[in-house]
Amino acid sequence: MIENSKKNYTSGYSCSESIVKAAIDAGLCDENLLACATAFSGGMSSGCLCGAIAGAQMVLGANFDRGSVRAKAKELVDEFVKRNKVTCCRALTRGLEGAQRREHCTKMVTDCAEILENLTKAIPANTSQHSL
Repeated sequence: MIENSKKNYTSGYSCSESIVKAAIDAGLCDENLLACATAFSGGMSSGCLCGAIAGAQMVLGANFDRGSVRAKAKELVDEFVKRNKVTCCRALTRGLEGAQRREHCTKMVTDCAEILENLTKAIPANTSQHSL
């Protein structure tokens, strides 16, 4: 998923879309989730939560039941913060524009893909554990 998410991002998908598209290709979620991911890019178009995190959280939600998804979501955020200090898109990209920002965001996308891959590695492809 790491290389696929990076390829997706450098091919023009947004940060959140890149993560979800890689998860779709890995059999972790349905392709309909990709359309949902669009709204989460660019910090939900407000600069808040990094879109790559939001995309990864959607994939977790599609794969874990309510009893365990919040713990997995916390693990994802904790590891991301350990690597990048904050989760806010504005803070992560402060002072960066154009190609420099896109290159920097590639790291956020690959970090989220790696963390997500680790959190979902025990899930067989094309299955979802989500239930209410």
